[in-house]
Amino acid sequence: MWSYAPPLRDFRFVLEELLDVPREWERIPALADMNLDTALQIIEAAGRFAADTLAPINSAGDAEGCHYADGGVRTPAGFVEAYRQFCADGWPALACEGRFGGQGLPQLLNAALYEMLYAVNHAWTMYPGLAHGAYECLRSHAAPELAERYLPKIVSGEWLCTMCLTEPQAGSDVGLATTRAEPNPDGTYRITGSKIFISGGEHDLTANIVHLVLARIPGAPTGTKGLSLFLVPKFLGEDLAEANTLRCDGIERKMGIKGSATCVMRFDAARGWLIGETHRGLGAMFVMMNSARLYVGLQGLGHAEMAYQNAVRYAHERRQMRLAGNREHAEGATSAADPIIVQPAVRKLLLTLRAFVEGQRALGMWSAHLLDAAEHHPDGAVQAESNDLLSVLTPIIKSLFTEHGFTLASGALQVWGGYGYIRDFGVEQTVRDSRVALIYEGTNEIQAVDLLVRKVVGDRGRRLDVLLRLAEAEAQHCRDAAPCLAFAEVLAPLLSRWRSVTQTLIEEAPTAPALAYGVANDYLRLAGLCVLAFWWARTARIVATKLADPFYRVKFETARFYFDHLLPEAELRFALIERRHAPLPWIEPTA
Repeated sequence: MWSYAPPLRDFRFVLEELLDVPREWERIPALADMNLDTALQIIEAAGRFAADTLAPINSAGDAEGCHYADGGVRTPAGFVEAYRQFCADGWPALACEGRFGGQGLPQLLNAALYEMLYAVNHAWTMYPGLAHGAYECLRSHAAPELAERYLPKIVSGEWLCTMCLTEPQAGSDVGLATTRAEPNPDGTYRITGSKIFISGGEHDLTANIVHLVLARIPGAPTGTKGLSLFLVPKFLGEDLAEANTLRCDGIERKMGIKGSATCVMRFDAARGWLIGETHRGLGAMFVMMNSARLYVGLQGLGHAEMAYQNAVRYAHERRQMRLAGNREHAEGATSAADPIIVQPAVRKLLLTLRAFVEGQRALGMWSAHLLDAAEHHPDGAVQAESNDLLSVLTPIIKSLFTEHGFTLASGALQVWGGYGYIRDFGVEQTVRDSRVALIYEGTNEIQAVDLLVRKVVGDRGRRLDVLLRLAEAEAQHCRDAAPCLAFAEVLAPLLSRWRSVTQTLIEEAPTAPALAYGVANDYLRLAGLCVLAFWWARTARIVATKLADPFYRVKFETARFYFDHLLPEAELRFALIERRHAPLPWIEPTA
């Protein structure tokens, strides 16, 4: 009853028509050998792995969960075998550099792969999900000998990685971390402390686990400026003969992603190696975290896609009351009831899912392509612009996509009614699994502050202006394309108003800095709605001359639905931002 069909036609549309990546790849020597046919073959193979290997073990993995005993963790049945197949097929190496054993393919393809993996089995995908971020961190900051020792094992998938930041007293405020790193005479360090909520801190998928640990060297400054980053492996030596002095003290009992081991890790003078410079660990870790935040966004997209596919199918199958005046749907019907897809409330819910899923896929794939341009494009100005765009888009994608992964999955559950609340129909697991993504890798509230306070107010809108100019150019293109004039007439004033409210917040910040914090959530939501409007306007313009084809006609109709039914939420966000001076009452704890 719960199944997955890789959205291959939509991937093709985004790559070929929305982004025109084959032409973009031709301009990037490192990617010039890639072509559309090869890219689509890779995405199709990734979809088969997702649908045929991972999807069948998702529900059983949720029911079984992970098993902890004496410091060890056993993953659910089928997880080890699926991971071996994943490595044998070469998926961990897809977007990694050739000198470390990677295939050197575009990040865009890696993003498509992970959207599908998260859609069908979020818990399993948590294990390899951090590997690419760790790869980027070590490649950028590790000493050459350290990178050469560890990266080939990580790239091949032979070893997996963790990101050890959180401590009981140090959650969003990482600067409160107390884990110590004491220097040894040979240049290594003794790492001592406890970390919590460590995804994949212990498991049976790989022989070794490489922990990236934030810790404080004696005499370091307080706060985040005193944190350094260390590589601390589970086993030492080429033959892994020596166990490091670290241990998993237990695993969490969670609401969702039960097949993913969320561990409490204890380091008892464990041997570690410094990554990058002392007291600069958070900057090095942010290379990993920024990559992780984009991929966490893809978790939300995957969940929403999975929920949409199954809800649409069920809405066509499930027959209930006859809709008055719906004779055209009832002709030839053998039942006294219509399929619930004819009910306006159900159809609007499903259209909302489709509009956000397909719009977010365009935005997500564009951001993945910007990663490629930022790293490989021969023009330094293009690299700089890509980095500026990514800086603004990352908190939007992490927050918007994960919020929708949960709220849209919850909305889809409504299509099943009471059946949706029962395990047998699958959607309740998607609702549970999707909820965590709003929390980890920086809560969505942290993302809102990151966007407005740090990246918009912080540089007086310079990076945001890069994004706004692209969206404004699209509004003009739509104005010049007759079928899309109506989109331009909404988009252009929307962007102008976004500019205006942004400038007001920037000007107020020096004298009233708390105001930006108070409206950051509404501002981020507004930004997400506006960016999706940009992509739906572009979609409408591209398909407007091809409406005889049902695929393009549906795209155009979905774009119109987004502008008519979803984008008006922007008015609410503007109104809430404009009321930023209204006081927030204090709340006392209850007796």
